[in-house]
Parts: sequence; C-alpha cells; structure tokens
Amino acid sequence: MLDYRAYTFLEVCRQRSYTRAAEELHISQPAVSQHIRQLEQQYGCALFAKAGRGIEPTPAGDELFCALGAMANDEERLQRELSSLNENAAVRAPLRFGCTRTVADYVAPRILAKHLACRPDDQILMQVENTAELLNQIEAGAIDFALVEGSFDRARFDHVVFSCEPYVAIARHALDATRLEDLLGQRIILREPGSGTREILERYLAVRNLSVRDFAGIIELASIPAIKACVRAGAGISFLYRAAVESELAHRELADVTPADVSIEHHFELIWQRGSLFAARYRALARTWQAHASTTA
Repeated sequence: MLDYRAYTFLEVCRQRSYTRAAEELHISQPAVSQHIRQLEQQYGCALFAKAGRGIEPTPAGDELFCALGAMANDEERLQRELSSLNENAAVRAPLRFGCTRTVADYVAPRILAKHLACRPDDQILMQVENTAELLNQIEAGAIDFALVEGSFDRARFDHVVFSCEPYVAIARHALDATRLEDLLGQRIILREPGSGTREILERYLAVRNLSVRDFAGIIELASIPAIKACVRAGAGISFLYRAAVESELAHRELADVTPADVSIEHHFELIWQRGSLFAARYRALARTWQAHASTTA
C-alpha cells in the first residue's frame, strides 16, 4: 500500500496548489506542506517550485508523479480484481479502456465481438474521447489503457503498435489525379480543427509546402459518417483512414483516388502508464486483439 503522503503529493501535482489539494483531501494546508517536506527529505530533492502565483513539479517531481501515479492506479486495479473474486469462481474485473473516435467506430467493434465470443463473461467499459482526454483519464485512474491514433508523451506512457493504418483520399468517382496537386481543384471535406484525423493531413501537407486552404474550398464536419455521406453525394473529396471506408470502397460507393505520389500511414497504438505492474497483461491483450483484428478483417 502507498503511504498517505504519496496521495497528498499526487493531489498537489494535479491541483498545482497546496490550498486546493488540502480542500480536495479534506485536510489542513499545513498538513499538506508537512507531507511534501517529508517526501522531499526522504528523496533528498525539491519536488515543487514556484511558477507565477502557483507551483509546478520540478523534473524530480514529474518523475515521482509518473511512478507514484502508476503505483496508485495499479493498487486500485488490484483492489478491484481481488474484490471481484468469490469462493466459487474467479470473475475478472471489467476491462476499462478508451478509444479515439476512428478506432471506436471502425476497429473496436470487430475486436470486441471476437473478444466476447472467446470470453463471453467479460465486462467491457469503453470510453470514447480524443487522445488528450484519454491520457488524462489513464493518469487519473478512470481507465486502465487506451487504443489511440494521436500523439502522446512516451516518457509517461508505455505502448505497443497495434496496427499501421493507410490514410487515403476518397471521392464519389474515380479522378484523373496522379499527383497531390491534381486534387487541389476539389473541395475538401474535413473534421474540425484539432481532430487527429485532420492533423495527420495538415502535417503531411505542411511538409509539401501546402495547406488545406490550397484546396478549392473547405467543408468542416464533426463526424466521419457525415463526411462520407457528403463525399458520396459529390460535395467534395476527403482523406480518411482506409479502415473507416473499407465497406464503401468494397461496395463501390466511394473511390480511392489517392495519387501515386501520396503515401501516408499512421500507427494505432495501445498505451498505458509507464511503470505499471500490469504491463505484461496489456502487451498480451494487444497481441490477442491484433489476432482478432486480422481474423475478422
């Protein structure tokens, strides 16, 4: 079990304030200060430094936050698993994880159907958020791991590559486009700024000294089904993961118009807190789900 001072330290890191941490923990501010001083004496280094009107963890504090945060979440998960046991059977604690939108809509259903066919008694608790929010939920202990398409801090989160996904251009009909520049005369239909799906395209265009503004027009829609519907209606072209348009391409409802000089791939990755005692389990689950994805594709 973690020392009570560790939980005080974790709360101060989250709140960036001794006062707010004391309020959350329902203890006095002097008690919070004493807990932090004792930890600093124990580790022989400063854990926080003043930053404007607040405080920020020092590099040592950041390192300790990652380590103690993983331990605290592991302990909570272990408690859940132990409490799920009874005298007659071992019932696994729920799989608590998150997915980004594209993964949730077009990859997770196939994986989970196969998973539940093999383990029908498992409970599934899946959150759907952007990568940044899922990272926050992992560190807060709200979920145990996530399947994401966005970038993350590899010093704080361990990972395995789940799949390498092609990113393709789609249109209502085939187009005479052998170069990326041949598509610029088309209207482009995109997710909203900040979405992972859009950022991939924007980064690729920037390398080629282009931007989405170089297309004939821009339509921004918040959902991939809406984007596909607009492309089917002939309103413009789009760039999406092939996994999101496999069915439409197979049924000739959409055409892959990716120019020969465009090659974009992006990893979907299964991530968890670095240092977790359950790392081997997450790696094994990733391997199992990769097999499920390949057999149901």
